[in-house]
Amino acid sequence: MNDEIRIACVTGANLERFIPEVARLRIQVFRDYPYLYDGDLDYEARYLRTYSQARGSVVVLALDGARIVGASTGLPLAEETDPFKAPFIAHGYDPSQVFYLGESVLLPEYRGRGIGVRFFVEREAHARALAASPDSVFGPLRWLTFCAVERPADDPRRPLDYAPLNAFWRKRGYTRQASLRTAFSWKEVGEAGESLKPMVFWLKEFQE
Repeated sequence: MNDEIRIACVTGANLERFIPEVARLRIQVFRDYPYLYDGDLDYEARYLRTYSQARGSVVVLALDGARIVGASTGLPLAEETDPFKAPFIAHGYDPSQVFYLGESVLLPEYRGRGIGVRFFVEREAHARALAASPDSVFGPLRWLTFCAVERPADDPRRPLDYAPLNAFWRKRGYTRQASLRTAFSWKEVGEAGESLKPMVFWLKEFQE
């Protein structure tokens, strides 16, 4: 990773001053395939504010000087909304024992420098520290997870040079869990309104 890129972990109310810039970054990056997100700044600000208020949350920032060029989120699954927790509860997992790695966004010109790896390293280290804290209000940590949108292989909107991140995620120790599924609604580019999108979770057993 180039020396000029600085990684900073932000927690709690310290996130507030970064929300507008991170919101704009998320809209810019998620507009590309596979999310095709036609974003809304007000919604993004509200969403990110949940991370400033949730117990045990973290936002990892990648900064080029003072400019935020990437951001990655995480929080205990117990602090997430019901659509995130429901698949785990249905399959016998205790949400208090799961740390949810939210979304990572990084501007295209900064990819391939190891920043994506650092996003995983920093969030997993945060989860490890949270689990080790004697003041933790969460159960013993057993699992790390995230979810990704599922698009058909023959999706006509798929760019010719698109490379899914499956191999990268497997290299980080995560495996796709076909039975752990949910659906989230957002407005795609070209859509008149929101529609449900299928999401599948990836899982990794926590190791101290």
